[in-house]
Amino acid sequence: MARVLVVDDEPDLRFLHHRVLSRAGHEVVEAGDGLAALESVRASPPDLVVTDVMMPVMGGIEFIRRLKADPATAAIPVLAVSGDWQLAIEADGALAKPCRTQDLLAAAEELLRKRGDGR
Repeated sequence: MARVLVVDDEPDLRFLHHRVLSRAGHEVVEAGDGLAALESVRASPPDLVVTDVMMPVMGGIEFIRRLKADPATAAIPVLAVSGDWQLAIEADGALAKPCRTQDLLAAAEELLRKRGDGR
């Protein structure tokens, strides 16, 4: 079981991603924007971040940049799920929103597997 942080300003999508990942056996925590997500990561680093790109307060691009710039959090894999997923060039993976449940789960599991392998 991995700890997954789901970051999205749309509560319905956070709920959907939470449900998919928790049913797969993962512990899921949520944040509604990049700033809240950074605070969550600092308090308790997740094994994976699934984030939107376009959000208020701090968008996903800035959140990913800050995460990757900090040596303490740089190794945490990031999956961007967004209508603007092409902008998330610093993410470890990306899916277009809306995405199919099986695609979300497969991408998340692949990033977690790679992290476990040390790649």
